[in-house]
Amino acid sequence: MTETLHHPPDCYSRAELCRTFGLSRSGLYDHALKAQGSRCLQDKVLTKQIKSIFDQSQRTYGARRLQQMLRRQGTHCGRTRLGRLMRQLGLQPLQKRRRRPRTTQSAHREPIAPNRLNQLPLGPSAPNQVWCADLTYLPSQQDGWLYLAAELDLCSKRLLGWKLSTSLASSVVHEAFERARKLWSVAPHIHHSDRGVQYASSSFRQLLDSCQISASMSRKACCYDNAAMESFWATLKTECFHDQIPLNLKQAQATSLITSRPFTTRYDSILPSATSLQSNTKTTLLSSL
Repeated sequence: MTETLHHPPDCYSRAELCRTFGLSRSGLYDHALKAQGSRCLQDKVLTKQIKSIFDQSQRTYGARRLQQMLRRQGTHCGRTRLGRLMRQLGLQPLQKRRRRPRTTQSAHREPIAPNRLNQLPLGPSAPNQVWCADLTYLPSQQDGWLYLAAELDLCSKRLLGWKLSTSLASSVVHEAFERARKLWSVAPHIHHSDRGVQYASSSFRQLLDSCQISASMSRKACCYDNAAMESFWATLKTECFHDQIPLNLKQAQATSLITSRPFTTRYDSILPSATSLQSNTKTTLLSSL
């Protein structure tokens, strides 16, 4: 209808068509100028910025994280507006995959540590006060399920140590912790994990005792007690392995090692640098797996 009003047929005048549809000619002219309005022009600039950031994130950023990136570039924009522009562009961020294997084997006779993290009056105020740890899985075509153990600092949200293996043996969490401790030359006051047998094993408990670290474990069947690690796994799987399944362990390591992108998330610089806790470069995942 708008096209007909702007370009009326020879047998009707624009004034006659406006009267027929109950419109004013001034309103029609105002509508014609909307495309040249300041907000439409701003939307065109925003559209280019959104597309650029979305492509850099490998199709993983939604409106919330796009808003954070635009703010860092000095552009302030509401999340609703970003969502509208993303829909117009057809930009749909990747979603995490459905969970499959069960990595937490809590049906064991090993002692369970109390939930010391839940007893803290406030969260950690400085790095290396509390480390949290967990195991997750990655699919592969030839080697079956691969298992990744990691250590995360609960204050800085920085990944500290890791180990990728084809086995769920206790050695995988043992080596992840040792790598974190050697890399940063420091140990936390509290080490928090789930109730899995790997973290409750005597070898891992002895390791914590030798470093004078207090063990802490989540409540039974409560993933929220270790929410920081669960959130990190979701980000990692979405951004590194969502649209591809590695051939084997070696390729999974290579995929994790070479993915380096100059954009940020709440896990700023997943590959840690001991001299820069505020780095704005995200390197997803992992060196020396």
